[in-house]
Amino acid sequence: MTAAERVKYFYEVIVSENKTQRMGEFVSRDCCVRVGGSRVPVGVEGMAAHIAATKSTYPDYAMRVTRQFCDGDTVISEFVMEGTHLGEWLGIRPSGKRLSFTGVNIDRVADGKIVEHGGAVNTFETLLEANLIGPVSHGEAGS
Repeated sequence: MTAAERVKYFYEVIVSENKTQRMGEFVSRDCCVRVGGSRVPVGVEGMAAHIAATKSTYPDYAMRVTRQFCDGDTVISEFVMEGTHLGEWLGIRPSGKRLSFTGVNIDRVADGKIVEHGGAVNTFETLLEANLIGPVSHGEAGS
């Protein structure tokens, strides 16, 4: 299986079907998450905890990789994540709404395992469209 195929399988099967017991087959124990210019060590346990936290908000969420690009050991995956909003997140109460998010993950793979993960999800647009958040209103100048 190529690096791209492994990454796609990881998101579409391991993550989507909550098979965290298999996380170590796809994520390195030395895995780091890229946050801006920094690399934060998370390992297998940190990646599993991230998935568990997301599943507590969207218990049925699933990811579908729509497009991938590979450059050496780096796999860029465009995806759609869909799930029902059943848990509180960032002070937003459960809405029961089925939400769809788009995003991009950038994973570096070594020896068949993800050693570095980063990316972005278009959370704001989805929550705004679903009326779960709204624009911030500002008072008039001088008031």
